[in-house]
Amino acid sequence: MSGRNIGEPILVVEDISLSFGGVRALQNVSFDVREHEIRAIIGPNGAGKSSMLNVVNGVYHPQVGTVTFKGETRHHVDPHHAASQGVARTFQNIALFRGMTVLDNIMTGRNLKMRTNFLQQALWVGAAKREEMAHRRKVEEVIDFLEIQHIRKTPVGRLPYGLQKRVELGRALAAEPELFLLDEPMAGMNTEEKQDMCRFILDVNDQFGTTIVLIEHDMGVVMDLSDRVVVLDYGRKIADGKPDEVRSDQAVIDAYLGVAH
Repeated sequence: MSGRNIGEPILVVEDISLSFGGVRALQNVSFDVREHEIRAIIGPNGAGKSSMLNVVNGVYHPQVGTVTFKGETRHHVDPHHAASQGVARTFQNIALFRGMTVLDNIMTGRNLKMRTNFLQQALWVGAAKREEMAHRRKVEEVIDFLEIQHIRKTPVGRLPYGLQKRVELGRALAAEPELFLLDEPMAGMNTEEKQDMCRFILDVNDQFGTTIVLIEHDMGVVMDLSDRVVVLDYGRKIADGKPDEVRSDQAVIDAYLGVAH
């Protein structure tokens, strides 16, 4: 944990219930996320963690409950609207354009910020040219920040897994989000790759002031990075508090921490 200035809640999730047929993925889940904090969501497989992120960014529409982001309360939202409001998301499985370069993949993160039309962009004159050059400058800043200058022209499909995950982080960062949803950003990484990713997550939070919601199975990472932790089990919230409080909660120990991984 760092000593950042944590603000008021930027995201409030209230009484969210989500079912698929007879399967209840989330049951009356409520929590908030404060501005500038790193908020972890943990729990065993099938606890509803990814479903919760999908509700926040509009992929899933809950049957019950509301999501309030920056003071705007909504029952339903679509991912495009969420992104335009400042919500960015990474996924468990890498979702990059494997044949495109690192630079071009990160450039796609700027799409929502482009104001010129397709014809202007195709002709690449006037406003479109100025706009693209400005976007490229922002993308180069992200590339510098993530220390991937040496692979900027490399097709993503040729990169090792850890670097691909860093590029995915970069694409989301290029959108300049206020709320960054990270779904198991360190899954499948070795120790060195995890250390690098931890450092970048802390730097994103510290230097850009970005609020982060993090799903992660590595409890060492969760305890080191998080300001607060919410714990889900079978779609229900069973604990919510600071890392040390959660770690010593008997319900959490029974549901998750006592299970060997």
